[in-house]
Amino acid sequence: MEGYFGRLITAVVTPFDERGEINEPVFRQLLRFLVENGSDGVVVAGTTGEAPVLSEEEKLRLFDLALEEIGGTAKVIAGTCTYNTQESIRLSREAEKLGVHGILAVAPYYNRPPQEGLYRHFRAIAEAVNLPIMLYNIPSRTGVNIEPETVARLAEIGNIVALKEASGSPDQLSRLAMLLPQGFSLYSGDDNMTLVVLTLGGVGVVSVASHLVGQDIKQMILAFEEGKMEEARAIHLRLYPLFRALFLSTNPIPVKRALQLLGFEVGEARPPLCSLEKEKEEKLLGVLRELGLVTSRV
Repeated sequence: MEGYFGRLITAVVTPFDERGEINEPVFRQLLRFLVENGSDGVVVAGTTGEAPVLSEEEKLRLFDLALEEIGGTAKVIAGTCTYNTQESIRLSREAEKLGVHGILAVAPYYNRPPQEGLYRHFRAIAEAVNLPIMLYNIPSRTGVNIEPETVARLAEIGNIVALKEASGSPDQLSRLAMLLPQGFSLYSGDDNMTLVVLTLGGVGVVSVASHLVGQDIKQMILAFEEGKMEEARAIHLRLYPLFRALFLSTNPIPVKRALQLLGFEVGEARPPLCSLEKEKEEKLLGVLRELGLVTSRV
């Protein structure tokens, strides 16, 4: 099964209205904007989409909306997995019925399974659906690292075709590059590591910053592909302050505030997350101004 979802995938935020409910018109608007600005696909109900505070019904609604709005032109990858294997299987099957193009399967969080437990968890999900699956390794969130050797074992399963790697470890990325089979797609899960991942044979990024600078990130990837390393490096360095600023607080708090400043009514993050502190907002605003994303009057 083809492991390629595109070069630039945006982990899309979930907009909420003033009542804290999903703002469907803004979600549709944002999806169109992302595809028009370089995204080859979106992850819906991932970390950036505040998956832990979405109900199963809300997730399915978001998947359906995304398919309806952009499913004909971009990949819709559904965040369906949790720390519960059976619940992950059930939601993955429901998402498959809707017609999503793939599944994002995060490592089980909180219960911290050993490597064999991780293998069995992901294998069970893969065997339950006919969709391509992108594994998602983010130890800072889950409390467990999917070791490269475990990813290599999982890559032998036909529909486990990609990895979103967000450990932030160059050493782990190098080990993955050595172990993963040809045709398995390695994605950066951190915007600031995209260029590193590309140099190690990765195909692209599952991005947060692409909400704001999708065309620039896409151009960086294309420049790398064309051997224009100085151009790719220059774009990375220009965007690097933004990559850092979007993690001044817990994701997606900063990117939601940035989108608000750009005119998207995405609302606040749901509790237990909160709004961005004033001091951090000023730092974020300064970076947005430097990049010309907002005017000095904002």
